[in-house]
Formats: sequence, structure tokens, C-alpha cells
Amino acid sequence: MGLLTRKETEPEDPPREATQPRKAKAFRIELGWRGMFGLVVVCFFLFFWMFVLGIWAGQTILLPSRDSRVTQPGGPAQQPPARTAAESNSASQPQPPTDR
Repeated sequence: MGLLTRKETEPEDPPREATQPRKAKAFRIELGWRGMFGLVVVCFFLFFWMFVLGIWAGQTILLPSRDSRVTQPGGPAQQPPARTAAESNSASQPQPPTDR
């Protein structure tokens, strides 16, 4: 019966370590608890700064500036000249009639 017979074992390959030496890793990073804490703090502030910069850029790009909201589609904005304090006070108070 073929089911109960054992297969002949194939010859084993020689171990890899004997033929090829293992290469050492190029570098290794080791951090203590203080180093890990410092890395976390630096990353937190870096990501926070990127968040603030993104909010500022988004507000600048998406919301139009005040100057562009005032302008008319046909051309540049024409605003009346600003009134001085003396003009605004004299315009709001009635002038007494002068006799000449």
C-alpha cells in the first residue's frame, strides 16, 4: 500500500549561515524614556504648528479679503472721501442764520 509507506527523505541543504555570513544592520536607534518624551513633545508642536498654518492658509484662500468684497464687478471700488471730525460735527448741528 502506498499510503502507509514513508517517502524517502531528500538530502538537506547545508545551513545558510555556514555558507553566507549574515550582514550586520547599518544603524540602530536606541532612545530612553526622556528621549521618547522629547520626541513626542517635538512632534506635537510640529503638528500643532502645521495645523495653525493650515487654518491660516485656509482662511486666506477660501475667504475673500475685505477689499475684494467692496469692489464692484465693473471696476475698482469708488468710496466717498472720509469726513473729518469737524465736518461731521458741523453737519449734524444746525447752523444759526447769519445777518449780513
